[in-house]
Amino acid sequence: MTAYEGLPGGVAVSHLCVYDWPGPDGLQGGTPHLHLTCSEGYVVTGGRGAVQTLTASGYEVTPLAPGTVAWFTPGTVHRLVNEDDLRITVLMQNGGLPEAGDAVLTLPPEYLADPETYAAATTIPADAPEEEQARIARARRDLALEGYRALREAPEGLAAFHRAAAALVRPRLTEWRERWRRGARAAAETTGEQLDRLAEGDVSHLAAAVVRAEQPAAHGKFGMCGRLDVYRPPG
Repeated sequence: MTAYEGLPGGVAVSHLCVYDWPGPDGLQGGTPHLHLTCSEGYVVTGGRGAVQTLTASGYEVTPLAPGTVAWFTPGTVHRLVNEDDLRITVLMQNGGLPEAGDAVLTLPPEYLADPETYAAATTIPADAPEEEQARIARARRDLALEGYRALREAPEGLAAFHRAAAALVRPRLTEWRERWRRGARAAAETTGEQLDRLAEGDVSHLAAAVVRAEQPAAHGKFGMCGRLDVYRPPG
C-alpha cells in the first residue's frame, strides 16, 4: 500500500485571510457551513476574531488570537468572525474531501431541496471576472447567514438541516470513498506496515526517505470563509 503523496496522514492545508465584509448583523466574516466527514483545525497566524459554532449541544463562541489552535468535528456548523485582519492556517482531515464538496452552507431550507437548486445558489464560476466572483461569494455568504440565524433562533431545526445536507452530498459518496481510500486510509495502513517491519527488524523503508515541498495550487480564490491559498488538492 502506498499512501497519498501529500501532507502527512492525508491532511489538507490552506492559508485563509478571513473576509472583512460586514454581514447583515454588522459582523465581518465568512459563510456558516458544516462538514459531514471531516474534522477541521485552525492555527491562527495573525489578527483576531472568533469562530461561532452550533451543534446539538448548543451555541458557542471561541476567541481566536495568534497562536490559538482550535478544531471541531463533523456536524459542527461554524462561522468565522473577523475582528482585526484574521489570518489562519487551516488543516482539514481527509485531504481533498472539502475541495470535493464536503461542506454544506446553512442556506434556507428551500435552497437545500436538491443538488441543482443548491448549486445554483452557491457555485462561483471559475472563469468569471474577480469582481463578479466576489459579488457571488458575498451574496451566498449573506444567504447562508439567513439560514444560520434561523437555526440559532430555533435549534430544533438543526436535525432537519443535517438530513438535508446528507441528501445533497449522497450522489458524491462513491467519489469521496475513493479519495479517502487513496489518502487517509492509505496513510494509516502504511504506518501499520512500517510498524510490522520494525517489529521484524526490517528498516528498509527508512532508506527510501524523501523530502517534499508544495506551493499553493490556487492563489487567493474566493472560499467560503475568505480568500484562500489552497495547496494541491488531490484528484
